[in-house]
Amino acid sequence: MRITIKYEASWRNSFLDGSNSEPLPKGGRTFVGSMTTLGKRDNQGNYPNFIKREITHDTVMGVLNRLIGDQRKLYQSRNCPKYFFSDLEEHISFNDQQNQSEPINTETVYIRNMEGNTDQNSFSGMIKDNHPTFSSNYSREFWGVLWLSLEDLIVFFRNQSFKFELPDAIDINLASVLERSLYLRDVKPITCDEIILRVIDILKNEFPDEEYVEFEKVKPIRLYSAALYIQLARLNHKYDMKTACNQRGAKSYVFGYSKRGFNGMRDFMKNFITGGEKPIWGNPYQLKERRKGEGEVVSLLTKANGTLDILLSIPEDKAQQLKEMIEAAGVSSFYLGKKGLAYVDVIR
Repeated sequence: MRITIKYEASWRNSFLDGSNSEPLPKGGRTFVGSMTTLGKRDNQGNYPNFIKREITHDTVMGVLNRLIGDQRKLYQSRNCPKYFFSDLEEHISFNDQQNQSEPINTETVYIRNMEGNTDQNSFSGMIKDNHPTFSSNYSREFWGVLWLSLEDLIVFFRNQSFKFELPDAIDINLASVLERSLYLRDVKPITCDEIILRVIDILKNEFPDEEYVEFEKVKPIRLYSAALYIQLARLNHKYDMKTACNQRGAKSYVFGYSKRGFNGMRDFMKNFITGGEKPIWGNPYQLKERRKGEGEVVSLLTKANGTLDILLSIPEDKAQQLKEMIEAAGVSSFYLGKKGLAYVDVIR
């Protein structure tokens, strides 16, 4: 028996991990089509979240079940005691032929992100520039450590009584602190000489769970981040610092900073706006990568047109029964994989 299926614009990529051939995890299959997720490499330098899909035996079995009116997931159908194809699967093969006049093509599509992710560099609402953390009596002493030179910062770590005066030209406000934080984040790592290693020893005593050195170098932003937390603790003896940071139980967190780095514009700004973080509604499905000798390569969604021949080496009575079930179900069109249009052309 042969069932010939024509299909157009069949999507050959997947935005979800896992498979329909296995039970769903508790939280559902994970969306991996966001720009951030697509760009993540694995240990081999590959991009595992840019998932390519081809027609497989499971695809064919899913189609056959759909044609006879069974709309369950394939694993659910297979687990049913009355699964029609239980003794027939090993006798089913297929041949997928691409349409030569309308070959596989790629195009940019915009896909919706239903995960509730937020934009790393955007926010919504009005900016609250009058936040107490920038306008209190402690503000210049607290945020001022970001303007210390590296030499003064080292003295700051080694001397608990270290005091400094910011130049009058430096105004402590949301914009200036954000600008300074972004600048420090981009400063290149420095080599760990003997003096820096002594500072690292001090930080290990203060924050034993944090790592500051990578490949015998340290990023200056990590030192400045640690300095903010140390200064917060020192000023607690002099000022009421509750408005200087986020309070979660007994722990305090500097706005936008961890003890070893600046968390980015989004994490910083969400504390000073009326509308909160800006949700991501979607993104173009594309993977940009740089390949040696090729430069930047952009991979897009693949769509295919063609013919799928399903070959069933089954007894004549079973073939006749299957044909009658297909005709009774009356499925006019369906997806082949993800999206696109597919329909039965001929049953022989």
